[in-house]
Amino acid sequence: MDKMTWRNIDPLSLDETIDEGKEEKDVEKRSASVWEHQELAQIPIKVLRGHTDAVTSCHFCFDDTKVLTSSHDKTAILWDTETGAALLVFERGHLSGISECAVIPDKKRLITASWDKTLNAWDLETGKIIWTAPQAGLLTSCSVSEDGKYVVSSCDPESAICLTSADTGERLFHIKDHHKSTITRCRFDPQSQHVASVSVDRTIKLWDLVSTKTTLSINSTHTNVVSNCCFTANGRYLCTASWDKTLQLWDVQTGTFRSHGGLTLSKGHDGSVSSCTFSMDGSVLVSGAYDRTVAVWNMETLCKTLELKGHADWVTDVAISADKKWVASASKCEECGKAFSISRLENSDLVTKCVFCRLKTETRSHLQPPPLSSSVLSIEDRNQIPSSTSSSVV
Repeated sequence: MDKMTWRNIDPLSLDETIDEGKEEKDVEKRSASVWEHQELAQIPIKVLRGHTDAVTSCHFCFDDTKVLTSSHDKTAILWDTETGAALLVFERGHLSGISECAVIPDKKRLITASWDKTLNAWDLETGKIIWTAPQAGLLTSCSVSEDGKYVVSSCDPESAICLTSADTGERLFHIKDHHKSTITRCRFDPQSQHVASVSVDRTIKLWDLVSTKTTLSINSTHTNVVSNCCFTANGRYLCTASWDKTLQLWDVQTGTFRSHGGLTLSKGHDGSVSSCTFSMDGSVLVSGAYDRTVAVWNMETLCKTLELKGHADWVTDVAISADKKWVASASKCEECGKAFSISRLENSDLVTKCVFCRLKTETRSHLQPPPLSSSVLSIEDRNQIPSSTSSSVV
């Protein structure tokens, strides 16, 4: 990533000039992207390249046959999971970075939320924009209801959530000052009845689509920004990730947290937790953090069963395939830009290079600042977990 690319991360930089020559080169680079295998890695890994700036979100979709990503480079890409080919690049629809994307499989539509204050709906077959919905501020998050009818987005500086028709882009509801500070994530529950939102103000809120009111407000016990949230498939539990380096589980259906508080999952990360997601059956939780690691949790035993190390930059988002075989995360290698993983049995915490870069040097270098290189998305195979890997019980 060059120095000019970094300015895209500033949400206020919406008037920057577009280098058409650079964009043409970027398109050529994406079209040539294929899986890069690291045969010597302890955990099988594939690297998907194409974005030219930080990857902001990643999702498995269409029965795990596709991977969808969005980036600060103002584009979203639909990838073939098996071959790693970029099937379609969604570009020239935003003037600033895309903060998050979501897919509506039944309607074959892609939703993108951007810092340029717009929400776009794209046709997944043609790559054309179906509608554009201007918003009151820069968008920090978006989510699509399970029934495919609605899109919810959060915007700043109004700390608002906005409900939009997924078919037409018509604004249905706009709730200003829903939180006291920036909303970091908003999520529909699997039943398409509630919208959960978390914020810099450390609160959690559930907004009801039927009554159009906030039906639950939780002053979390997180001691820092609540950065992300996710539901289990049955909608009973909500997990929150925080900059206080912990995750918390909340039983939002029975409300048992009112007397006992949320269940804290600690000792999983040494840095601020940025992302979290449940597997379809709720048995596995995956989290990513600014300490450049990804953690895999067993929800039955509350053990951290696997820790993926080696990222040379923040992990901004994580995803897990429906069959629980693959975990996706955004990462970079300090030297070559490739993503990689190592076992928790690795003796050193200072590993910042892939196995090939390490083989070129006699000694391991100390941790360095994030490199100025292209962003990548890494996908690791969870089937190859070493049997002797230790767990952390919380």
